Amino acid sequence: MPHDALTDTAREFLSEYHLATLSTLDRRGRIHSVPVGITYLDGMVRIIGSRGSQKFLNAERSGRASVNTVDGRRWISFEGPARIRTDPESIALAVALYAARYRRPRPNPHRIVLELTVERVLGSVGMRASDG
Repeated sequence: MPHDALTDTAREFLSEYHLATLSTLDRRGRIHSVPVGITYLDGMVRIIGSRGSQKFLNAERSGRASVNTVDGRRWISFEGPARIRTDPESIALAVALYAARYRRPRPNPHRIVLELTVERVLGSVGMRASDG
């Protein structure tokens, strides 16, 4: 998805403090939805967490995920392929982005990153460039 597919309104919304819901499919094909903090940069959503967490196991197994964040009538949802990153550079970037949006996360030697490459965006009016 091109970076310009989002409006300035959407980018501003994604810089505000809002939690999101990450949805993945478990081994049985059931939806597994959990609250997470997300960051967005240039067509990529990042979620930090711990190695072994069910949400990361599900995303790694299926290779897909979706995430939705909402505040009243404003909302945005991303869907696409997901991969798990464990390299120090990816983790450092994800932590820095998270700290800028939320707060500095606690130290975690088991931290990994879920990277969702955005293929599809849904949202309230004014969030997608195609809305205008």
